[in-house]
Amino acid sequence: MGNRTVVGGVTMGLIAILFFTLILRVNSNNHTCRMIGQSGFMEFSKEGDLILAGIFSISSTRKLKDNGYQALELKFARIVMFAVEEINRDPQILPGVTLGYRLYNGCGSENLIRAAVEAVNSDEFKDCTGQIQALLGHSSSGVSYLSTCACLSNKKLFPTFFRTVPSDSFQIKALVQLMKHFDWRWVGIIYTVGSYSEEGTAQFVQAAKKEGICVEYHLPYSKTSRVKLRRVVKMLRVSTSKVVLLFVSLSYTKSFLSDVKKYNITGKQWIGSESWITQPDLASETTKHILQGAIGFALPRAPIPGLAEFLFSLKPLDFPDSTILKKIWERFFDCSFTPSNVTTMCTGREDLHTVSSDYTDVMYFRPENNVYMAVYVAAHALHSVLQCNNSSNPTTGKPCVTKTQVQPKMVHIAFYVNSCRNSLECLICPPEFWPSKKKDKCLPKPTEYLSYKDIMGALLTAFGCVGIFLSLLVSIIFLTHKETPIVKANNSELSFLLLFSLKLCFLCSLTFIGRPSDWSCMLRHTAFGITFVLCISCVLGKTIVVLMAFRATLPGSNVMKWFGPVQQKLSVLSFTLVQVLICILWLTTNPPFPKMNIMYYKDRIILECALGSAAGFWAVLGYVGVLALLCFILAFLARNLPDTFNEAKLITFSMLIFCSVWIAFIPAYVSSPGKFTVAVEIFAILASSFGMLTCIFAPKCYIIIFRPEQNTKKMLLGKIPTRTL
Repeated sequence: MGNRTVVGGVTMGLIAILFFTLILRVNSNNHTCRMIGQSGFMEFSKEGDLILAGIFSISSTRKLKDNGYQALELKFARIVMFAVEEINRDPQILPGVTLGYRLYNGCGSENLIRAAVEAVNSDEFKDCTGQIQALLGHSSSGVSYLSTCACLSNKKLFPTFFRTVPSDSFQIKALVQLMKHFDWRWVGIIYTVGSYSEEGTAQFVQAAKKEGICVEYHLPYSKTSRVKLRRVVKMLRVSTSKVVLLFVSLSYTKSFLSDVKKYNITGKQWIGSESWITQPDLASETTKHILQGAIGFALPRAPIPGLAEFLFSLKPLDFPDSTILKKIWERFFDCSFTPSNVTTMCTGREDLHTVSSDYTDVMYFRPENNVYMAVYVAAHALHSVLQCNNSSNPTTGKPCVTKTQVQPKMVHIAFYVNSCRNSLECLICPPEFWPSKKKDKCLPKPTEYLSYKDIMGALLTAFGCVGIFLSLLVSIIFLTHKETPIVKANNSELSFLLLFSLKLCFLCSLTFIGRPSDWSCMLRHTAFGITFVLCISCVLGKTIVVLMAFRATLPGSNVMKWFGPVQQKLSVLSFTLVQVLICILWLTTNPPFPKMNIMYYKDRIILECALGSAAGFWAVLGYVGVLALLCFILAFLARNLPDTFNEAKLITFSMLIFCSVWIAFIPAYVSSPGKFTVAVEIFAILASSFGMLTCIFAPKCYIIIFRPEQNTKKMLLGKIPTRTL
C-alpha cells in the first residue's frame, strides 16, 4: 500500500503531508472554551486511544436540499475511515494503540468555523485540549490537505500547518517554464479573490518577468459580481494575448465556464492550475470548445490498494444515525427510505457499482491520496511520540510518555525535529517511490516477491513438481498391484485417498509462488490447511485401523465393526469438514489480502499476503498440529505391537518428521524477512509432504518392485493378524 516508512518520524519528498496539529494555549486554569449557538456537526466517529479529526462539506447546508451534497467530500471522509482501519490492522504502526476519528460535516462555508470549533472543543471536555491530536482542514479552506498557497510555508505565521501538496511556488515555476518552452511571451491572468489565487498570481507575475514573459492583464473574477464578469469578458474579447492562465479553484472554474460559455469566447489557449485541470467533467458539450487544448500541471496519481472495494462497500445500515448518508443514498438510487408514492423504497443494499459520481470514480486517485497520506503521517508522528529508548523519546529527547499522556504539542515538535530539519519546506515522495541520491527527484522502488524466475522460486517449484510426480508414480504402482496382499493389507482405500491428498499438498505449495493477488492470498492458506488435514486424517484413519486390527485378534472381540470402511471414510470427512468450516469463517470475517510491505526495507517494496485475521491463520495451523500430534501419539503406542510389518512404525516416523518440521517452522516463519517468509512456508509444506510420502509408501514400493517374493499372502500371514487391515 505505499511507503509508510517515516525516517525518524517523517520522510519528506515529492508530496508533503498535511498534519495540522491543534496547539491551543491556555494561560490559566480559568480559561475554558465554550460552544455558543449551533453545534452537532459530527457525522461519523470511531473511538480510540488517540483521535484524528476532519472537516468535510458532505452537504452544502444544514438542511439537505436537492443536489445539496458533495459526493467527493463523502469520499474524502471515507478515505479517512479506510486509512484508520488499515493503520489499526498494521502491527508496525502504533502497536497496542487504537486510532479513532471524528469526522464533521462543515455544511458549506457557512458552518466551517463552527465545525472546527466543535472538533477542537468536544462537549466531553471543559478545557481546550481534548483528545484530538490532529485536524484535517476542509478541502476548500485555506488550510487543508489540498492547500497549495506558498504563504503557508511561513512557519512564523502558520506554525502548526503541514501541507499535503507542494506549494504554489513549485507550480508557478513549472507554469513559467511551460510558457517559456512554447515561447508564449504575452499572456493574461484571471484569478479569484483569496489567498490561493492572489498569492499565486503575484508570484507568477514576478517569476514571468524574470523570464521575459509579459502579463497583459490580471483580472479578478467573482461568482456574485456581474461587474467583474463583464470586465473579464470584455478583456478576453479585446486583448491581443492568446494565452490565458486561469488561476482559480475548482468550484470557481465551474462557475466561470458557466458564465463565459454564453459569450462565445474562443481562440484562447487556457493554462490551468492544478485545482481544476484534471477534472474531465468540466469539458462538457457546452464548454469543450472553450477548454479544447487546455494544459497544466496536476497532482501525481497514486494507487491505494483496497480503497476501491472499501468505497463500494458503503451501506447506510453501517451508519444508522447518519441522516446525511441516507439522503445521499436516496439521490444515488432515486429511492426513499420512507414510504412514498413517487419513488421506490430503498433497501440499503443497492450496488454502488451502478452509480456514476465523484464518489464511485476510482480510476485515478489524486487528491484522494493526499487525504490518505495525511492520516498516515499523523499516525507516524503519533508513533514517533510514543517511542521510548532508555526512558527517553528518541525524537524529542524528552521523557517517554504513554498513550494517555500524548499532547498535540508533542506531535508538533516531532514534526519539526524529523529529515524537515533546517528546512522551511519538505516534500515527500509517493509511497512507491524513493528519492534519488541528489534528493532532486523520485525514483520507483523495485518490488520483490517470490517469483518462478527467482532461483529459489524455481528450485521450490521443481521440488513441488517432483513431489507430484512421485505421488503419481506411487499411485500407479499401487493401482497396478492393487490385488497384491501388501496393498490389500494396508487399507488400499485410505492409501489411495492419502496419495491423492499428498498430490494436493505438493500442488498447493505452488500457489505460494508468484505475485500475490486477492484470490491467491485466500487460496494458498486455505488450500494448505484443508489438504493437510485431509492428508493427516487419512494417516490417522490408518493408525486407528492398525490399533483396531490388533485389538480384533483378542478372543470375542468385535471391535472392527465399529471402525469399518464406512466409519473410516466418515472420520476422514468429519475431520476435514471441521477445517473447511474454520477456513470459511476466516474468509468471511477477515480473509488474507495482498499487501505492499514497505516497513521492512526502505529501498524496495515487498509484495506479500497479509494474514487478515491472525487468529484464523493460527487456528488453521493449530488444528493441523493437533491432528498430527494425535496421530503421532497413537502410532507411537502401536509401534511395538507383535508384527514384523507394522505400518504404525512407518506412520510414527512420518509424523515425527511432520511435527519436527512444523515446530521448527514457527520461529523461522516469524523471523524470516520478505519473500523468505513465503519460502520457509513452502519448504515446510514440501518437507512434511515428502516425509509422509517416503516413510509410509517407500518401504511398500520397495517390496512391490524389488522384493516381489515377499508380496505374497504366505509371507504376510505370519506377519499380520488373521484379520486384514
